Amino acid sequence: MTGAAAAGAAGSGPGPGTDAAGAAAEKKPDQELGSKAPAFIKRSRALHLSWQVGVFMVGLAVVGAGVAMLVLPGPGWVVIFAGMAIWATEFVWAQLVLRWTKRKVSEAAQRALDPRVRRRNIILTTIALVICTALAAVYFWKFGLTMPWEIERQ
Repeated sequence: MTGAAAAGAAGSGPGPGTDAAGAAAEKKPDQELGSKAPAFIKRSRALHLSWQVGVFMVGLAVVGAGVAMLVLPGPGWVVIFAGMAIWATEFVWAQLVLRWTKRKVSEAAQRALDPRVRRRNIILTTIALVICTALAAVYFWKFGLTMPWEIERQ
């Protein structure tokens, strides 16, 4: 019996050809951590430190703008994650935070696609719309099309 036939006969799971593919699939999320700076910048300690300070300051400005956009008009969370992505080009801690965030977002998306969760969300949304419609109907019945700031005390 050959080695491949013996492995298949043992019933140990995937054959030898799939082990390399499985290892490659496992390595894909674990891309190398660390600085993505060009090699000529990494060669000089002072230049690399200056590069890191610059990347940190740009990332800080973007994250700060994103935090401001949480209370002001704008896509706050998107900008914050863009700033984290800028930091992740240079800092391992930001790469790990970004990787964890991507994993959690993927898990949440998968949970949202669950038929039971979708059905629950549709039911809750319908209930909320019915309540809002009822409140609007009571308002229009009592006050008509008068704006709330124009209502006089009765």
